Amino acid sequence: MTHDIKTSTPLKEHHELVWYVKWASSIIIVLAMIATTNNLYPWNMFLQAAGCAGWLWVSIKWNDRALIVVNAVACAIFLNGFVVFFKGT
Repeated sequence: MTHDIKTSTPLKEHHELVWYVKWASSIIIVLAMIATTNNLYPWNMFLQAAGCAGWLWVSIKWNDRALIVVNAVACAIFLNGFVVFFKGT
């Protein structure tokens, strides 16, 4: 008995660049979590911003409004964090 497993996300064969950015961004976010738990500030913030920016691009390519909102807000929050960090308040 075989089961056909269907996914709602685009396959690698159809959108190769999106597939690579999606997985690279996911790995970067996991590394950012590790950096956060090890108190590696500001590296955790840089990694999180890179991962969220990658996911924002993927969500725009997928036209997924929920992911666009979440990742756009996350990028704005990290942008604010960068301003505070580099301003030195």
